[in-house]
Amino acid sequence: MSLLEGKTVVVSGVGAGLGHQIATAVVRDGGNAVLGARTESNLAKSAAGIDPEGTRTAYRATDITDEGQCEALAELARERFGGIDAVVHVAAWDSYFGGVEDADFATWASVIDVNLLGTLRMTRACLPALKENGGSVVFIGTQSAVAAPSQVKQAAYAASKGALTSAMYSLARELGPYRIRVNTVLPGWMWGPPVQAYVQFTAHTEGVPEDEVLGRLTGRMALPDLATDGDVADAAVFLASDRARAITGQSLLVNAGELMH
Repeated sequence: MSLLEGKTVVVSGVGAGLGHQIATAVVRDGGNAVLGARTESNLAKSAAGIDPEGTRTAYRATDITDEGQCEALAELARERFGGIDAVVHVAAWDSYFGGVEDADFATWASVIDVNLLGTLRMTRACLPALKENGGSVVFIGTQSAVAAPSQVKQAAYAASKGALTSAMYSLARELGPYRIRVNTVLPGWMWGPPVQAYVQFTAHTEGVPEDEVLGRLTGRMALPDLATDGDVADAAVFLASDRARAITGQSLLVNAGELMH
């Protein structure tokens, strides 16, 4: 039996990378995927690639900083597939770089509004449906929320995701009586469009081969290859499934062994 046979999973932040891979894995493993992101054309393209017949996907343009739009996406899942069994939060603002000394705190506030509060808005919108039969909430965090980043300074991103991981513990306690589990996947470097762009940009800027830049990343890992978006998607699908029925309040690192704890 497939991991998500007959289950309906809401996936936020579905674009060309991790969100698409998670939605693909949901359908591959027998589930229905309800896709949300800000750009409807990207959603349409993703849904068509995952489910050409359109029988196991639905989508709606959704900005997770807007509570009404979050509620509309949750309602779409209930109308189309009869309920919600899990929600996986991929939507994030991860393109603001820098530390604290040079920070624009207005931008920090926007990053937190998306990465922390937006995720909690989307979670709350799904709770009425999740409470009916229990289910799973899966946050996508980051390794840099639990360890100092070794390459790229993204203090606002790390802080927002660290706060989300802290919120996970409270939510796991709050929602446990309803048999709703709350867990976080913490990716490290993972091969997909963002990291590929980083490798290409760094190689071009420094005038070195891309393999050299990639080697700097993999050289710190126990396993010789970077994790991929697909690896992170598989971890998220496992936590969304009933196979993880006794797991809640946990963070799962998917990082090829770069950081262990």
